[in-house]
Amino acid sequence: MSTPPVQLTPPGIRAVHLRRFFGKVPAVVDISFDAPAGAITGLVGPNGSGKTTLLLMLAGLLRPDAGNAWVGGYHIASQASQARAATGWMPDVSGTWDALTCFEILTFFGRAYGMSPADTEARVKYLLGTMYLVEFADQPARVLSRGQKQRLGLARALIHDPQILLLDEPAAGLDPRSRVELRDLLRSLAAAGKTILLSSHVLAEMDDIVDSAVFISAGSSVDSSTTSAALALQTWRLGAADQAGLTQFLDAHGVAWQANATHPGEVTVALASPDDATALLRDLVGAGIDIHTIAPSGGRLEDAYLALNEERV
Repeated sequence: MSTPPVQLTPPGIRAVHLRRFFGKVPAVVDISFDAPAGAITGLVGPNGSGKTTLLLMLAGLLRPDAGNAWVGGYHIASQASQARAATGWMPDVSGTWDALTCFEILTFFGRAYGMSPADTEARVKYLLGTMYLVEFADQPARVLSRGQKQRLGLARALIHDPQILLLDEPAAGLDPRSRVELRDLLRSLAAAGKTILLSSHVLAEMDDIVDSAVFISAGSSVDSSTTSAALALQTWRLGAADQAGLTQFLDAHGVAWQANATHPGEVTVALASPDDATALLRDLVGAGIDIHTIAPSGGRLEDAYLALNEERV
C-alpha cells in the first residue's frame, strides 16, 4: 500500500478508501472517515455491513487489500508495531483462558506490551477495581458471567493505557447498571483525550455515548454530508385533545408532519433540537391547543439510520 504523509493532529483515526475482500466476497468495499481524538465515534450499520472487518484492519489483525489508515498518527501497514502499541482492541467476543485467573490474564497482557512488573501489577489492580472485578481477581475466568467477561475484555484493552480504543459491541451482556458505568468510563476516557471508535447494534445506547457516527452500508461508508443532514433532525411524537386543531396549526406554521402509524391519534414532526420542541410546545399551548403527548419517537441515531436506509430503497 502507498503511504502518503498524512497524520492527524492531535492523532486520532483516519481511514482512506479502505478495501478488503475474502476471496471474491466483499467485506469492506470503500470506507473513509475521520475519528478525532478526545471524542467517541460510533460505527452504525446492519449485520454484514463490514464494521467488524473494518475494526480488525484498524487493530492490525487484517491487512487491507487497498487504501490507507492511520491510528494514533501511525500507518497501520508501514508502522504496524507502533500502531498496535497505541491501540487497545476489544472484540465482540473476548476469548479467555478459562483456567487462568483475572489477575493472571491481565498481567500477561501487560507484560506482553512491555510494561515493567511493578507497573503491570499497579495497572492490573487499578483496572480490576475500575471494572468491579476485584472479588474475582484470583478466580479462574471460567466462573465469570458473560457481562463480567466483557468487563475483563475491556480491562484487557485498557491494560497499556492506549491512545486509541477500538470496541466491538462493548455493552453486550452488561446489566443496566454496568451499561451506565461503561458510558461514564468511556466519556471520562474521551475527556482525557483518548480516541474511541465503537460499534453497537443497540442504537439507543449509542445515542447516550457517541459524539458522532460513521454510517456503513454494504461495505461502504455513507457520505458524511448525507449523514450530517440525517443527524440534524429528530422525530417527535405529538398528541392533542383536538387533533384537527393540532394539524391545522402545524400546517399554518410550516411544520411538516406525518400521522403516527404506531400511535394512532398522534403525529410525528422532525425537529433539530429539544429547544425547538420546547418552543413548539410553548406556541401550541399559547394557541390554546391542549397537548397531552410530546416525546422523542426514537433516538437521533436510529432516526438517521432509518432515514438513510429509506433513501436506498
